[in-house]
Amino acid sequence: MEELLDLKRRMEEERPTPWEELPDLALYMDQVISYMPRQLIHFDDGEALTSAMVNNYIKDGLVPRAEGKRYGPVHLGYLTAVSALKKILSVRDTGALIAAGQARNKNPQDLYAYFCGALDRALSGTAQSINENATREDLAQLALDLALRSYANQLACARILDILQSDSSDGSKKAKK
Repeated sequence: MEELLDLKRRMEEERPTPWEELPDLALYMDQVISYMPRQLIHFDDGEALTSAMVNNYIKDGLVPRAEGKRYGPVHLGYLTAVSALKKILSVRDTGALIAAGQARNKNPQDLYAYFCGALDRALSGTAQSINENATREDLAQLALDLALRSYANQLACARILDILQSDSSDGSKKAKK
């Protein structure tokens, strides 16, 4: 099936721009908005990043503030991660995950590299589960398998984030005593 072959190929090949290749000159908001669709796989235009979304991510502490109205690699890295994670996690949980990475004293370049590596493993693993020779009759079973894997992963992720957030709140309670 041509569509499955295309899906598998894109999941195997398309990746966010490596840190070293992100634009190193500061971009204005409209340039960021036009750049970001290249960072993640999309099959329609309905999920486009908007300037209001970027401003909300900054307000929520998910993305650093712009440097004068200009955005650099650090901003693009965070926006790439937030854009992927928002499909699965709440703003609170995304913030907790970002904060946990920052608490390990990792710089934005290292955090982005880890994110890209984890995304690569996830996309490659899912691509391997897609049989490009599946018939139309096989698609419902494939979709169910993928949906249930997403369900199981989301359950585990939610519980791990709960543990992570309770550990960090326990630490702040101990620090107040």
